[in-house]
Amino acid sequence: MSRELILRISLPVLTFLAAWLGGLSTYYTDWSWYESLNKSSLNPPNYLFGIVWPILYTLMAIVSFLHAKLIYKWYIPQLLLNSAWSWLFFAQQQPEIAFIDILALIGINLVILMKLKVRVLGLALLCIYLIYFGYLLLRFSIYLSLY
Repeated sequence: MSRELILRISLPVLTFLAAWLGGLSTYYTDWSWYESLNKSSLNPPNYLFGIVWPILYTLMAIVSFLHAKLIYKWYIPQLLLNSAWSWLFFAQQQPEIAFIDILALIGINLVILMKLKVRVLGLALLCIYLIYFGYLLLRFSIYLSLY
């Protein structure tokens, strides 16, 4: 089996593993803390997260499958940061550190975007993910200004 095929199989698998690991943080979350936060008016209803995140992880898995050889060096750290965010914000109640995590995620994903510059499908799918992170960044900046 070629190295590229191994990457094309393992990166999507790692993507869904990262989603699962991030999701585990909800079992260790004090939801009363989250509910007590002074949230921005831009904060979506909680049920939307269960819809949006599986879609985002699926898009990430598709990009990783299509462009594994090109992006794997940046994609794996991106997955680690992505999983860490839920633990930092929800389980550890560290919104400031989670904010730094988002900044790092945006930076890494911009590098990945540059690597995909002529690969239209991968670029488009990853842009959806980055737009969502831009939205999260806006929400966090409003939250931190009120904190």
